[in-house]
Amino acid sequence: MDTLIKLLKQNSRLSDAQLAAMTGKTEAEIKAAIEQLEADGVIKGYSVILDEEKAEKDVVTAIIELKVTPQAGCGFDQIAKTIMMYEEVSAVTLMSGGYDLAVTVTSSSLKDIALFVAQRLSGIDGVLSTTTHFVLKRYKEKGFIIDEEETDERQFVSP
Repeated sequence: MDTLIKLLKQNSRLSDAQLAAMTGKTEAEIKAAIEQLEADGVIKGYSVILDEEKAEKDVVTAIIELKVTPQAGCGFDQIAKTIMMYEEVSAVTLMSGGYDLAVTVTSSSLKDIALFVAQRLSGIDGVLSTTTHFVLKRYKEKGFIIDEEETDERQFVSP
């Protein structure tokens, strides 16, 4: 299973036949294993890693740090569940360190994200403070290099 999961994480578009050849299992065994992983909730979904600058020119991403007061009986879970229901939110992560939750938000403008923070996040019971960081450029995501610039192979020559 670990090998199958590793291969799917690297490229979820591999066919059952390709996965079977790579793992030494039959296509039927691979198909059954993937179906079981999906049924058990191990595999939550499949996604594409985009160079958003090439795909969409008007996407703004922000990572918002939240300091929150944990709630009795459920800790951070209820606040996280409330936040993750917003359409703009693509990820919510419990963190250690100087803040409690990291919230990743995408929208079409800086203003939309600022309004989201001011009008929605700040008003949630238990949210003490927010710090917003706008993503300026992505270099690598999930192991894939996003913006591969051609390197200049010429050497510097000084006079």
